[in-house]
Amino acid sequence: MSTDHSAKVQRDAEGRLRHLITLDGLSRDEIVALLDLAQFYARTPGELAARDQTLAGHTVANLFFEPSTRTRVSFELAAQRLGADVVNLDMQSSSRVKGETVLDTIYTLQAMQADILVMRDAEPGLPAYVAKYVAPHVCILNAGEAHLSHPTQGLLDALTVRQTKGDFAKLKILIAGDLSHSRVARSAWHAFTTLGVAELRIAAPEDLMPGKDEFKGATRFTDIDKAISGVDVVMTLRIQRERMSGASIPDEATYHHTFGITADRLAKANKDAIVMHPGPMNRDVEIASAVADGPQSVIQRQVTNGVAVRMAVLATIARNVQARRHFQ
Repeated sequence: MSTDHSAKVQRDAEGRLRHLITLDGLSRDEIVALLDLAQFYARTPGELAARDQTLAGHTVANLFFEPSTRTRVSFELAAQRLGADVVNLDMQSSSRVKGETVLDTIYTLQAMQADILVMRDAEPGLPAYVAKYVAPHVCILNAGEAHLSHPTQGLLDALTVRQTKGDFAKLKILIAGDLSHSRVARSAWHAFTTLGVAELRIAAPEDLMPGKDEFKGATRFTDIDKAISGVDVVMTLRIQRERMSGASIPDEATYHHTFGITADRLAKANKDAIVMHPGPMNRDVEIASAVADGPQSVIQRQVTNGVAVRMAVLATIARNVQARRHFQ
């Protein structure tokens, strides 16, 4: 299913976001509004978490059919902090393992008055497919779709860059690693380009480079040392062996030597460059521990921002649905 189709499905008849399936098609103003609301909810570690009752009376169901720590927990916390009831469903506890179709699972939760469904699945196109069949008051949020899209991750990455580096129009950003299999990279590309990044670079070994029709406008590198030179932001990606079929990548030690983000490589970037990673990390494979835990790393800030961004998305979607009901 195309991202263009997903972009259309996620809007209601008046053009408001009813679901969030992809960042493709969101305007700069829409992304900025989500980031501004996330900043309102953002707190630093040690502060009391932001809370309100925007989702009071709502039920959020988290349907994770792929493993997750950061995304699942942050959606759960975000919903709870907005006053929602939260139900968690994973592959092991779902009747889907008994042969139940995903739509029957959705209809069951819908009958129990779950009205916001957060989905992660390895099947491309599934969130948009489900969005076509749910009741008018039900919203679908994509928490990670195959290799295609992870919109809230793209938003939290953009928020982290904005907080630490400021104006995108002045920045050079590098996304490096397993681009071919990365939904994170695709959503980050949508966010960064929509926000007007000055220069976006992508770098990967040849076997992990995406097709020429993807990441339009980005400068491509297969030499990480050239790619990292003079950039302001370094986002490195996990090697996703679970999505690979026949890619001839080297062993982990060789990959780290030839493509990993080490302290020596990071020194080629601008002195105040930040280092990002969506997690989970393969330490000393795509990123050296000294870099991941170093002074230029904002990886833990990304995790913190994940809750704030998901609060902003949940609140925005719920308000849009309420507005639709009000004018019907």
